[in-house]
Amino acid sequence: MARISLVDPNTATPELRAAHEAVVQSHGVVTNMKATLLHSPVALHAVLTWYDLFAQVKPFLGERLAVLFCDAISRQNRCELCATFMRRAIIQGGEDPERLELSERDKAVVEYGRQLAANPNRVSDQLFTRLQSYFSERQIVELTTFGALMIVNNIFNGALQVDLDESLDGYLIQPEVAFA
Repeated sequence: MARISLVDPNTATPELRAAHEAVVQSHGVVTNMKATLLHSPVALHAVLTWYDLFAQVKPFLGERLAVLFCDAISRQNRCELCATFMRRAIIQGGEDPERLELSERDKAVVEYGRQLAANPNRVSDQLFTRLQSYFSERQIVELTTFGALMIVNNIFNGALQVDLDESLDGYLIQPEVAFA
């Protein structure tokens, strides 16, 4: 059960109603995470920059690998909400999340995501060299920041025990598989 209530736009202050409407306008839907973040428009804005970075990394990663990167981070952090969200994206992309075929480039990005989540101070020189063979310095900076914001999402959802959205019901993860 969630530790923080969802902001209800019907009973919210005018400031929070405006923030709610801005989320609807830009994202089409207010997820449980966003409805929780609405308690602080500044926090909401900070976390929503994930979408800006998603748009930055998609041209050089592709949407599939950007999702796989986030999935790796979310699984490593054992974030049920985010891992379920990424599982849905993988399935909707036409793949089985438990039987992915990864190129060497994909493997480097997924491994980097896992390592960022596990211990960013232990990214090996070997892994970093592999990343450098595929990406520019700017791209690595954007990828790393994108990963850091995914970790923020994981921490937020985990610590506050944000409930899964109903739209994710058909994609529920099996923790013993997803977090193995």
